[in-house]
Amino acid sequence: MEQLHTQDFGRRSALRTTIAVSRRLALAVSAATLFMGSSAVLAAGTVAGTDIVNIAQASYDAPGGGSPVTIDSNTVTIKVDELLNVTVVSSDPGDVTSTPGSTAQVMTYKVTNSGNGSEAFALTADTARPGDEFDTSLEQIILDSNGNGVYDPGVDTIYTTGSNDPLLAPDESVTVFILSTIPASANDADRAEIELAAAATTGSGTPGTLFAGQGDGGGDAVVGSTGADSAASGFFVVRASDVTLVKSATIIDPFGGSEAVPGAVIVYQLVATTVGTADLTNLAIRDDIPADTTYKSGSITLEGAALGDAGDDGDAGSFDSGAIAVALGTLPGGQSRTITFQVTID
Repeated sequence: MEQLHTQDFGRRSALRTTIAVSRRLALAVSAATLFMGSSAVLAAGTVAGTDIVNIAQASYDAPGGGSPVTIDSNTVTIKVDELLNVTVVSSDPGDVTSTPGSTAQVMTYKVTNSGNGSEAFALTADTARPGDEFDTSLEQIILDSNGNGVYDPGVDTIYTTGSNDPLLAPDESVTVFILSTIPASANDADRAEIELAAAATTGSGTPGTLFAGQGDGGGDAVVGSTGADSAASGFFVVRASDVTLVKSATIIDPFGGSEAVPGAVIVYQLVATTVGTADLTNLAIRDDIPADTTYKSGSITLEGAALGDAGDDGDAGSFDSGAIAVALGTLPGGQSRTITFQVTID
């Protein structure tokens, strides 16, 4: 009897040791699971509402040499909470060029649900940021309904706060457009900052803030490292241009002097200069031949090079209906072109 009692005591001690080891292993596995989950949250992580189920087992040889016995521990179930995170970035490669007085000017952003549960996000636009040169007037926030990343008027959806807040699955993104009007008073090279902000409708705030029972899948919702709100800015830059036209005249009289007598030649010079940083397109210069003078055929020049009068000879010059004309085409900002032509005083 004493020997049996000793053997039974040994088996019980071994069983207790096995159970203790199993429990420690179970706790270690659970801790590792939680640690892995928290580090993976940076890329959405385990989906909110997922049940993490764990059961430990103990096995031992039955007394008297019977078949091995295996027993289960109680089941431990942990529901993964929703981590509230969002990221907003500008999708424009750089400053968006515009001109004074332009309407429906588009700024493009991408909003991404970087949390682990489906979440709706409220959007706000700030077109009056401090520190820039001018403010635009907000027209609309638009959701890219067809997902092509390009604003399509009449196709994409107008956003209304609280009515169609974009509902995004984990790691899902939506392209958002902000439409603005550029004030007519904006000057060349001025910049305007436009900010888009997105916030989880469940709640936002200090990371770690808890919203009990409000998580996707029935668990809690916890504010993540982004504060469950995010913002990004893009910039409009104004590119404007104008042209100045300066005209001068030089007189060459028949006697080698500079008197305006009949038979004297007047050499007119026109200097066109663009002011600003934008290209000036379809720039054309026209000058009527003054009364009491006669145009001197073939006298038009551009930058010192002779131009024809016909208008169909492949160059930029022409003479027709009592006026000379020179088509300069597109002239970049800050550049000049010089034109000359001659008339004779009747």
